[in-house]
This record gives sequence, C-alpha cells and structure tokens, in this order.
Amino acid sequence: MFAVPAASELKRAALLSLFTTLVCLAWPLAAFAQDAAAGGSAINIDLGSGAGLTQRVVQLVGLMTVLSLAPSIVIMTTSFVRIVVVLSLLRTALGMQQSPPNAVLVSLALFLSAIVMAPTWQDAYDSGIRPLLDQQMELPQAFDAASEPVKTFMLAQVDRGDLALFTRLSRVEAPANLQELPLRVVTPAFMISELKKAFEIGFLLFVPFLVIDLVVASVLMSMGMMMLPPVVVSLPFKLIFFVLVDGWRLVAGSLVESFQRASGTG
Repeated sequence: MFAVPAASELKRAALLSLFTTLVCLAWPLAAFAQDAAAGGSAINIDLGSGAGLTQRVVQLVGLMTVLSLAPSIVIMTTSFVRIVVVLSLLRTALGMQQSPPNAVLVSLALFLSAIVMAPTWQDAYDSGIRPLLDQQMELPQAFDAASEPVKTFMLAQVDRGDLALFTRLSRVEAPANLQELPLRVVTPAFMISELKKAFEIGFLLFVPFLVIDLVVASVLMSMGMMMLPPVVVSLPFKLIFFVLVDGWRLVAGSLVESFQRASGTG
C-alpha cells in the first residue's frame, strides 16, 4: 500500500508547482519586453482623436456586434430556415434519428442557401458593402442600402397574413409600399412563413413513407408477427424507395426552385 502524503507536503508541492508555472509564463514575457525595448518598436492602434475617435469606436463596436450576430442573421433572413427544417423532417419521415447526422444536414442546408441567396447577396454587396469599403458611403447609409435586396427577397417569400400580424403587433402603420416596412416587422413574418411552408413540404414528404409503414404493419399483422417492430422492417423499403426515386436530387432541386419561382428568377 502507498503511504498517503501529509497535508503539509501536499501544500508544499502545490506551491512549488504554482511557482514553477508562474516562472515559465513570465520568462517569455520578460524576453519579449527586452526585445521590444532594444528594438525601440511598439504596437500602436491609432483611432484618431476628437469626433473621429468617437465615430471609429462606434463603428468598431457595431462591426463586432454584427459579426457576433452573423449566424443568427444568416438563419433569420435567408432560405436556411425552410431548407434545414425540411431536411430534418425528411430524416424523421425516413425513420432515422441520427443518420444523416446534424452536421451533414446543416452543411447541405448552408450550401443550398448559398445557391438561393447568391443573387441577393451580390446585390447587397454592390449596393451597400462595396461603397462602404470604397468610403463612398457612411455606415448607416450602407446598411440601409445593403438591407434593401435582403428585404426584397423576404417580401417575395412572406405570407401577407403573417406580415399584417407583425405589422399590428409592432404598432406600425401599414405603408402603401411594403418595401418601406422596417426589418423588425419583415424578419419575424418571414420566419413564420418559412416555418409554415417547411411544415407543408414536410407533410408531403411524410405521406409516401407513412403508406409504406401502414403496408408493412398490415403484412406483419396478417402473418402473426406482432412482436416484430414494423419500423425495423419498413426502414429498408423506405431507403430503397427513396434511392430509386432519386430523392435527394428531387428534394434539393425542389427546395431551390421553390425560392426561385417565388422570387421570379431562374
């Protein structure tokens, strides 16, 4: 049996380890400070002064905020919502909970969303981002110009009933031109519409697989094999049916074309 160290020995060992760690961390910093002092160079971040300093700080904070919210913006204002929900419902209809994995479905949804959103993003870049980078626009004007193509895309997909609902909830007066609605009204209405359309597509995807489940369950019951789960038997038939009809091509093509038809492009 090993002897249990005393408390004083454990404390001494812990202090020694802490001291050694601090020395190892401080040594490179001291060497770096010596090199910087010898070279006479330093890293300076010049943000200007006066009003220019305030403007640059505000722009920097705004840029960091936008970057931190970028994933949410991609989800809220693009075709990603409908596509990823449909793919998830398709996996459930097939009876497979873990295959394809979530990473594969999300990656496929991102690529399909990039195909759908490419013209919109190009218009947004040409209208707002490029003039901002060329210092031809200020940040607020560039944001408004870049958001117009995105708003146009969302308005082409949104259901008018959902748009009226969020217009009323936001206490915003309905304008004559829908393009004048703020993003805080258009974005949630667009998301609700996308979820509704995704569920409609999911229902159509469930029907053929539900028929296969019913047929397999009836056959097993007629054969007296009640202890055998119908899901285990129907899964191979679902897979071969989906492969024979080239399901992935049909689903991906139909999803992308549904956005193109609604937008009047392609």
